Amino acid sequence: MSEPLRIGLVGTGWIGRFHAKSIATRVPGATLAAVADPDPDAASSIGAPRSYADPLDLIADPEVEAVAISSPATTHTDLVVAAARAGKHVFCEKPMAVTLADADRAIEAAESAGVALQVGFNRRFDTDFAAMHDAIAAGAIGTPQLLRSLTRDPGISAEVAAGVKPWTIFNETLIHDFDTLCWLNPGARVTSVYAQAAALIHPQYADAGYLDTSVVQLRFDNGAFATAEASFQAVYGYDVRGEVFGSEGVLLAGRDPEHAGRLNTELFADAYTAQFAHFASSVRAGRQPAVTGHDARIALEIALAAAESVRTGAPVELAGAVPA
Repeated sequence: MSEPLRIGLVGTGWIGRFHAKSIATRVPGATLAAVADPDPDAASSIGAPRSYADPLDLIADPEVEAVAISSPATTHTDLVVAAARAGKHVFCEKPMAVTLADADRAIEAAESAGVALQVGFNRRFDTDFAAMHDAIAAGAIGTPQLLRSLTRDPGISAEVAAGVKPWTIFNETLIHDFDTLCWLNPGARVTSVYAQAAALIHPQYADAGYLDTSVVQLRFDNGAFATAEASFQAVYGYDVRGEVFGSEGVLLAGRDPEHAGRLNTELFADAYTAQFAHFASSVRAGRQPAVTGHDARIALEIALAAAESVRTGAPVELAGAVPA
Protein backbone atom coordinates (compact mmCIF):
# COMPACT_ATOMS: atom_id res chain seq x y z
CA MET A 1 0.00 0.00 0.00
CA SER A 2 1.38 3.41 -1.00
CA GLU A 3 2.18 6.14 1.50
CA PRO A 4 -0.45 8.89 1.93
CA LEU A 5 0.03 11.84 -0.39
CA ARG A 6 1.52 14.72 1.60
CA ILE A 7 -0.54 17.81 0.71
CA GLY A 8 0.24 21.42 1.55
CA LEU A 9 -2.76 23.73 1.66
CA VAL A 10 -2.63 27.40 0.61
CA GLY A 11 -5.38 29.65 1.97
CA THR A 12 -7.37 29.30 5.19
CA GLY A 13 -10.64 31.02 4.34
CA TRP A 14 -13.87 29.14 4.98
CA ILE A 15 -13.37 26.63 2.14
CA GLY A 16 -9.65 26.31 2.90
CA ARG A 17 -10.39 25.42 6.52
CA PHE A 18 -12.95 22.86 5.38
CA HIS A 19 -10.47 21.34 2.91
CA ALA A 20 -7.79 21.22 5.61
CA LYS A 21 -10.05 19.25 7.92
CA SER A 22 -11.09 16.94 5.09
CA ILE A 23 -7.51 16.20 4.06
CA ALA A 24 -6.40 15.70 7.64
CA THR A 25 -9.27 13.49 8.81
CA ARG A 26 -11.47 12.20 5.99
CA VAL A 27 -9.54 11.71 2.76
CA PRO A 28 -8.13 8.22 2.25
CA GLY A 29 -4.65 8.23 0.77
CA ALA A 30 -3.79 11.78 1.83
CA THR A 31 -2.39 13.66 4.80
CA LEU A 32 -2.11 17.37 5.60
CA ALA A 33 1.61 18.20 5.67
CA ALA A 34 1.60 22.01 5.83
CA VAL A 35 -0.56 25.13 5.59
CA ALA A 36 0.21 28.62 4.27
CA ASP A 37 -1.71 31.85 4.82
CA PRO A 38 -0.64 35.51 4.97
CA ASP A 39 -2.08 35.55 8.48
CA PRO A 40 0.39 33.43 10.50
CA ASP A 41 -2.13 32.89 13.29
CA ALA A 42 -4.72 31.60 10.82
CA ALA A 43 -2.17 29.24 9.30
CA SER A 44 -0.96 27.87 12.63
CA SER A 45 -4.51 27.48 13.94
CA ILE A 46 -5.17 24.67 11.45
CA GLY A 47 -2.82 22.39 13.37
CA ALA A 48 -0.78 21.08 10.43
CA PRO A 49 2.79 19.88 11.16
CA ARG A 50 4.19 23.07 9.56
CA SER A 51 2.74 26.48 8.77
CA TYR A 52 3.97 29.34 6.60
CA ALA A 53 3.03 32.93 5.88
CA ASP A 54 4.43 32.75 2.33
CA PRO A 55 2.95 30.09 0.02
CA LEU A 56 6.22 29.90 -1.89
CA ASP A 57 7.88 28.61 1.28
CA LEU A 58 5.25 25.88 1.49
CA ILE A 59 5.82 24.99 -2.16
CA ALA A 60 9.56 24.74 -1.50
CA ASP A 61 9.04 22.42 1.48
CA PRO A 62 10.55 19.04 0.49
CA GLU A 63 7.96 17.24 2.64
CA VAL A 64 5.13 18.62 0.50
CA GLU A 65 4.35 16.44 -2.53
CA ALA A 66 1.21 18.23 -3.70
CA VAL A 67 -0.32 21.67 -3.23
CA ALA A 68 -4.02 22.41 -2.71
CA ILE A 69 -4.84 26.01 -3.61
CA SER A 70 -7.82 27.65 -1.91
CA SER A 71 -6.61 31.26 -1.82
CA PRO A 72 -8.39 34.15 -3.62
CA ALA A 73 -9.05 33.52 -7.31
CA THR A 74 -6.64 36.18 -8.56
CA THR A 75 -3.73 34.29 -6.97
CA HIS A 76 -4.54 30.88 -8.45
CA THR A 77 -2.60 30.91 -11.70
CA ASP A 78 0.69 32.12 -10.24
CA LEU A 79 0.48 29.50 -7.49
CA VAL A 80 -0.32 26.72 -9.97
CA VAL A 81 2.69 27.73 -12.06
CA ALA A 82 5.01 27.99 -9.06
CA ALA A 83 3.94 24.62 -7.69
CA ALA A 84 4.23 22.90 -11.07
CA ARG A 85 7.71 24.32 -11.70
CA ALA A 86 8.72 22.97 -8.28
CA GLY A 87 7.54 19.52 -9.35
CA LYS A 88 4.50 19.52 -7.06
CA HIS A 89 1.15 18.11 -8.10
CA VAL A 90 -1.68 20.65 -7.93
CA PHE A 91 -5.28 20.71 -6.80
CA CYS A 92 -6.75 24.16 -7.47
CA GLU A 93 -10.11 25.51 -6.43
CA LYS A 94 -12.20 27.03 -9.19
CA PRO A 95 -11.66 29.24 -11.04
CA MET A 96 -8.18 28.08 -11.98
CA ALA A 97 -7.63 31.45 -13.66
CA VAL A 98 -9.47 34.69 -14.37
CA THR A 99 -8.31 35.10 -17.99
CA LEU A 100 -7.88 32.59 -20.80
CA ALA A 101 -4.22 33.58 -21.12
CA ASP A 102 -3.67 32.70 -17.48
CA ALA A 103 -5.55 29.43 -17.92
CA ASP A 104 -3.23 28.54 -20.78
CA ARG A 105 -0.24 29.47 -18.64
CA ALA A 106 -1.35 27.16 -15.83
CA ILE A 107 -2.05 24.27 -18.19
CA GLU A 108 1.30 24.67 -19.93
CA ALA A 109 3.21 24.76 -16.65
CA ALA A 110 1.61 21.55 -15.38
CA GLU A 111 2.04 19.71 -18.67
CA SER A 112 5.65 20.81 -19.06
CA ALA A 113 6.45 19.66 -15.53
CA GLY A 114 4.57 16.39 -15.92
CA VAL A 115 2.54 16.95 -12.75
CA ALA A 116 -1.13 16.28 -12.08
CA LEU A 117 -3.48 19.27 -12.21
CA GLN A 118 -7.04 18.90 -10.89
CA VAL A 119 -9.61 21.67 -10.52
CA GLY A 120 -12.30 21.71 -7.83
CA PHE A 121 -15.53 21.06 -9.68
CA ASN A 122 -17.11 19.10 -6.86
CA ARG A 123 -20.41 18.22 -8.55
CA ARG A 124 -18.57 15.66 -10.65
CA PHE A 125 -17.98 13.73 -7.42
CA ASP A 126 -21.51 14.01 -6.03
CA THR A 127 -23.24 10.62 -6.22
CA ASP A 128 -26.44 12.01 -7.82
CA PHE A 129 -24.66 13.99 -10.50
CA ALA A 130 -22.10 11.23 -11.16
CA ALA A 131 -24.87 8.66 -11.61
CA MET A 132 -26.66 10.97 -14.04
CA HIS A 133 -23.45 11.50 -16.03
CA ASP A 134 -22.73 7.77 -16.22
CA ALA A 135 -26.28 7.03 -17.37
CA ILE A 136 -26.06 9.67 -20.09
CA ALA A 137 -22.67 8.38 -21.23
CA ALA A 138 -24.18 4.86 -21.42
CA GLY A 139 -26.96 6.13 -23.69
CA ALA A 140 -29.77 5.71 -21.17
CA ILE A 141 -31.69 8.78 -22.39
CA GLY A 142 -30.41 8.95 -25.94
CA THR A 143 -28.98 12.26 -27.13
CA PRO A 144 -29.14 15.18 -24.68
CA GLN A 145 -31.41 17.92 -26.05
CA LEU A 146 -32.34 20.18 -23.11
CA LEU A 147 -30.09 20.61 -20.06
CA ARG A 148 -30.54 22.68 -16.91
CA SER A 149 -28.28 23.39 -13.96
CA LEU A 150 -28.98 25.76 -11.10
CA THR A 151 -27.18 27.16 -8.07
CA ARG A 152 -29.06 29.11 -5.43
CA ASP A 153 -27.10 30.33 -2.43
CA PRO A 154 -28.91 30.66 0.92
CA GLY A 155 -29.16 34.43 1.22
CA ILE A 156 -26.61 37.24 1.15
CA SER A 157 -26.47 40.17 3.56
CA ALA A 158 -25.99 43.74 2.40
CA GLU A 159 -22.64 43.81 4.18
CA VAL A 160 -21.38 40.77 2.27
CA ALA A 161 -22.90 41.96 -1.01
CA ALA A 162 -20.99 45.23 -0.75
CA GLY A 163 -17.72 43.29 -1.04
CA VAL A 164 -18.65 40.99 -3.92
CA LYS A 165 -16.50 41.66 -6.96
CA PRO A 166 -18.03 42.26 -10.41
CA TRP A 167 -18.79 39.10 -12.39
CA THR A 168 -18.47 36.84 -9.34
CA ILE A 169 -21.82 35.28 -10.25
CA PHE A 170 -20.22 33.93 -13.45
CA ASN A 171 -16.56 33.40 -12.51
CA GLU A 172 -17.10 31.77 -9.11
CA THR A 173 -20.74 30.62 -8.87
CA LEU A 174 -22.13 29.68 -12.28
CA ILE A 175 -18.74 28.38 -13.38
CA HIS A 176 -19.76 25.19 -11.53
CA ASP A 177 -22.93 24.99 -13.63
CA PHE A 178 -21.05 25.65 -16.86
CA ASP A 179 -18.68 22.78 -16.13
CA THR A 180 -21.57 20.53 -15.11
CA LEU A 181 -23.53 21.20 -18.29
CA CYS A 182 -20.51 20.47 -20.49
CA TRP A 183 -19.78 17.28 -18.53
CA LEU A 184 -23.40 16.11 -18.86
CA ASN A 185 -23.31 16.54 -22.64
CA PRO A 186 -20.31 14.30 -23.44
CA GLY A 187 -18.33 15.13 -26.55
CA ALA A 188 -20.25 18.34 -27.29
CA ARG A 189 -18.95 21.89 -26.96
CA VAL A 190 -20.65 25.20 -26.35
CA THR A 191 -20.84 27.45 -29.40
CA SER A 192 -23.05 30.30 -28.18
CA VAL A 193 -23.66 32.06 -24.83
CA TYR A 194 -26.44 34.52 -24.01
CA ALA A 195 -26.69 35.85 -20.45
CA GLN A 196 -28.96 38.16 -18.51
CA ALA A 197 -28.17 39.29 -14.98
CA ALA A 198 -29.28 41.85 -12.42
CA ALA A 199 -28.95 42.94 -8.81
CA LEU A 200 -32.43 42.01 -7.61
CA ILE A 201 -31.55 41.36 -3.97
CA HIS A 202 -29.31 44.34 -3.25
CA PRO A 203 -29.87 46.79 -6.14
CA GLN A 204 -28.04 49.54 -4.25
CA TYR A 205 -24.75 47.93 -5.35
CA ALA A 206 -25.63 47.50 -9.03
CA ASP A 207 -23.64 50.56 -10.10
CA ALA A 208 -20.52 48.96 -8.61
CA GLY A 209 -20.97 45.89 -10.83
CA TYR A 210 -22.67 43.69 -8.25
CA LEU A 211 -24.95 40.96 -9.67
CA ASP A 212 -26.93 38.43 -7.66
CA THR A 213 -29.41 36.87 -10.11
CA SER A 214 -28.73 35.45 -13.56
CA VAL A 215 -29.97 33.15 -16.31
CA VAL A 216 -27.55 31.97 -19.00
CA GLN A 217 -28.53 30.17 -22.18
CA LEU A 218 -26.01 27.92 -23.94
CA ARG A 219 -26.11 26.29 -27.37
CA PHE A 220 -24.02 23.19 -28.08
CA ASP A 221 -22.62 21.99 -31.37
CA ASN A 222 -24.73 18.80 -31.17
CA GLY A 223 -27.88 20.97 -31.25
CA ALA A 224 -28.66 20.81 -27.52
CA PHE A 225 -29.82 23.83 -25.55
CA ALA A 226 -28.85 24.41 -21.91
CA THR A 227 -29.83 26.84 -19.18
CA ALA A 228 -27.77 27.79 -16.14
CA GLU A 229 -29.33 29.92 -13.43
CA ALA A 230 -28.16 31.40 -10.17
CA SER A 231 -29.52 33.40 -7.26
CA PHE A 232 -27.91 34.52 -4.03
CA GLN A 233 -31.23 34.52 -2.14
CA ALA A 234 -32.53 30.99 -1.57
CA VAL A 235 -33.95 31.61 1.89
CA TYR A 236 -34.79 27.89 2.25
CA GLY A 237 -31.20 26.66 1.91
CA TYR A 238 -28.38 25.86 -0.50
CA ASP A 239 -30.10 24.61 -3.65
CA VAL A 240 -28.21 22.81 -6.42
CA ARG A 241 -30.02 20.73 -9.03
CA GLY A 242 -29.62 19.43 -12.55
CA GLU A 243 -31.84 18.01 -15.27
CA VAL A 244 -31.07 16.49 -18.65
CA PHE A 245 -33.85 15.76 -21.15
CA GLY A 246 -32.81 13.44 -23.95
CA SER A 247 -34.29 11.92 -27.07
CA GLU A 248 -35.26 8.81 -25.07
CA GLY A 249 -35.85 10.02 -21.51
CA VAL A 250 -35.01 12.42 -18.71
CA LEU A 251 -32.73 12.37 -15.65
CA LEU A 252 -32.58 14.59 -12.58
CA ALA A 253 -29.99 15.17 -9.85
CA GLY A 254 -29.94 17.09 -6.58
CA ARG A 255 -32.17 17.47 -3.55
CA ASP A 256 -35.70 18.85 -3.53
CA PRO A 257 -35.77 22.40 -2.10
CA GLU A 258 -37.36 21.24 1.15
CA HIS A 259 -34.28 19.09 1.76
CA ALA A 260 -31.70 21.69 0.78
CA GLY A 261 -28.76 22.06 3.15
CA ARG A 262 -27.79 25.35 4.72
CA LEU A 263 -24.20 25.24 3.44
CA ASN A 264 -22.52 23.82 0.36
CA THR A 265 -20.07 22.05 2.66
CA GLU A 266 -23.08 20.25 4.11
CA LEU A 267 -24.71 19.47 0.77
CA PHE A 268 -21.47 18.32 -0.87
CA ALA A 269 -19.48 17.03 2.12
CA ASP A 270 -18.99 13.60 0.56
CA ALA A 271 -18.19 15.08 -2.85
CA TYR A 272 -15.48 17.32 -1.37
CA THR A 273 -13.91 14.26 0.24
CA ALA A 274 -14.23 12.20 -2.93
CA GLN A 275 -12.55 14.80 -5.12
CA PHE A 276 -9.45 14.84 -2.92
CA ALA A 277 -9.43 11.03 -2.73
CA HIS A 278 -9.52 10.98 -6.52
CA PHE A 279 -6.69 13.50 -6.67
CA ALA A 280 -4.52 11.46 -4.30
CA SER A 281 -5.18 8.17 -6.09
CA SER A 282 -4.51 9.77 -9.49
CA VAL A 283 -1.14 11.07 -8.32
CA ARG A 284 -0.14 7.73 -6.84
CA ALA A 285 -1.24 5.90 -10.00
CA GLY A 286 0.68 8.32 -12.22
CA ARG A 287 -2.37 9.39 -14.20
CA GLN A 288 -4.03 12.73 -14.85
CA PRO A 289 -7.17 13.37 -12.79
CA ALA A 290 -10.59 13.24 -14.43
CA VAL A 291 -11.11 17.00 -14.00
CA THR A 292 -8.30 18.79 -15.79
CA GLY A 293 -7.03 22.27 -16.46
CA HIS A 294 -8.55 21.97 -19.93
CA ASP A 295 -11.99 21.46 -18.35
CA ALA A 296 -11.40 24.54 -16.20
CA ARG A 297 -10.49 26.59 -19.27
CA ILE A 298 -13.69 25.57 -21.06
CA ALA A 299 -15.84 26.62 -18.10
CA LEU A 300 -13.92 29.89 -17.78
CA GLU A 301 -14.40 30.67 -21.46
CA ILE A 302 -18.16 30.34 -20.97
CA ALA A 303 -18.06 32.49 -17.82
CA LEU A 304 -16.15 35.25 -19.62
CA ALA A 305 -18.56 35.05 -22.56
CA ALA A 306 -21.51 35.38 -20.17
CA ALA A 307 -20.03 38.59 -18.77
CA GLU A 308 -19.48 39.91 -22.29
CA SER A 309 -23.07 39.02 -23.20
CA VAL A 310 -24.38 41.03 -20.24
CA ARG A 311 -22.20 43.98 -21.25
CA THR A 312 -23.40 43.94 -24.87
CA GLY A 313 -26.92 42.56 -24.47
CA ALA A 314 -26.23 40.07 -27.26
CA PRO A 315 -25.22 36.42 -27.63
CA VAL A 316 -21.50 35.67 -27.79
CA GLU A 317 -20.23 33.09 -30.26
CA LEU A 318 -17.38 30.86 -29.08
CA ALA A 319 -14.56 29.33 -31.05
CA GLY A 320 -14.58 26.70 -28.29
CA ALA A 321 -12.22 23.95 -27.32
CA VAL A 322 -12.96 20.26 -27.20
CA PRO A 323 -12.17 18.77 -23.74
CA ALA A 324 -8.80 17.00 -23.67
